[in-house]
Parts: sequence; C-alpha cells; structure tokens
Amino acid sequence: MPEGDTVYRTARTLDEALAGRMLESCDIRVPAFATVDLSGQLIDSVVARGKHLLTRVGEHSIHTHLKMEGAWHLYRPGSRWQRPEWKARIILGTAEHVAVGFELGLVEVIRRDDEQSVLGHLGPDLLGPDWDADEALRRLLERPERPVFLALLDQRNLAGLGNVYANELCYLRGVLPTRAAGEVSHPEKLVDLAHRLIDANRDRSVRTTTGRLRGGTSHVYGRGGRPCLRCGTTIQTAPLGATGELARDSYWCPHCQS
Repeated sequence: MPEGDTVYRTARTLDEALAGRMLESCDIRVPAFATVDLSGQLIDSVVARGKHLLTRVGEHSIHTHLKMEGAWHLYRPGSRWQRPEWKARIILGTAEHVAVGFELGLVEVIRRDDEQSVLGHLGPDLLGPDWDADEALRRLLERPERPVFLALLDQRNLAGLGNVYANELCYLRGVLPTRAAGEVSHPEKLVDLAHRLIDANRDRSVRTTTGRLRGGTSHVYGRGGRPCLRCGTTIQTAPLGATGELARDSYWCPHCQS
C-alpha cells in the first residue's frame, strides 16, 4: 500500500534517473491534460511532499498521486513493461529512461508558482527537510475530540501517514483507534514515533513496524482474526470514519490497547 515512505523512494528513484535530463517525449493520458506537451524542456527535479509527487519541468510541475493502486515504473527505451499499456496514465521519456505512471489516482499539470495552492493544505511532511514536530502536534490536537486514528490519517496534520502506519502507531502507543486525540497520553511521543517509524522504513523495500523483514512485519494491520504477536489475543477489525468521510479499516488488540 503506497504511504509516505513509498512515495519518498519513488521520488528519489525518479529524480536519480530523470533530473538534469531533457524530456524528449511527454504523453499524458488524462483528458484534461492530454494536449499538454512539455517535451524539449529540462527536467529539474522530482520531489515528494507527503503522498504527493511533483515532477518539475521548466516552468511547470506534473502533480501526481498514487492513491491505492498507482505506481511509477522506470524502463529502458524499447524494453517490455510490467503492466498493460492501457493502465498507463502518463509516459515521460528521456534518452536513457522511460518513466511510466500506472493507474495513478491523480495527474495534473500546474505552474510551479502554483504548487503551494495545490499542496499548501498539507501538514508537516514526516520525511521532508522541513519536518516540524511541534506544528504537527499542534495540528493533531486542534480537534481533540476526533478519534486519534482519523487524526493520524488526516494529511492536514501529518503528511505521509496511511492506514498501515496509523494502525501500527496506535498499537505501539497502546491506544485504541477510537480514543479521542485529546485523551492520548503524551501525544508528543506519538508524533515522535510516527517520524522515527516512517524514517526507519524510507530506504527499505519491505516496510516493517516490528523489526522483522519476513513474516510478522506488522503488529495489527491486516491481521484481523489472528493472534496478537505480543499477547495472543485475537486482533479485532472494523471500519472507522467520520460523517462524510471514507471509512478506513482499523485494527487493534483489545488487550494491548485501551
């Protein structure tokens, strides 16, 4: 599942392959931007902002989001793709590489001057150079009555966390996903753990919150109905979401979390 660490690695890989190269071909397969052609311009950089990607080309930025199914692949020109061509939403070619964005949840082209208007709502980026723990904590507690699980998922509070991390953080801090954010003991430790946990995974191809890289890589996420790795109690799962929000699957151990 794409989370902030996945997007961070994707941006780094794309940046290493594309930055400083001339964009020789630009095929955007999204109706609103199908006529946009940025070829002939220099690719300056590819950067991550939370779960968002910005590919900066000349005076424009290609803003993409993986959502649930999206992925960027890099290929050598003429090599076989690992996914069907009809799933490609954008194809960027240089002399050395072809970058293909498959099943992206969002593709748009904006002026670089407008990046802030698109991403300015995001909270501190957990993997960004400007990470601000104090500001993240302030935002997290801005609505103290909100379930902490939903507060962690809100990209306006901390940019980069998804379902996996939100569930695992609640477990590791021993709090139920439904616990009000304002009632969490030492919330600053929750914010600090979020940063340390995602930072520890940013260079790993296999995400782990248990320290294991094979089997048991998560404490509760995706383990509904199975025994807790710590105490053996059956892991519970239920959808959780506020009115008007998409419900997200929460997981918890009734014994280890309260």
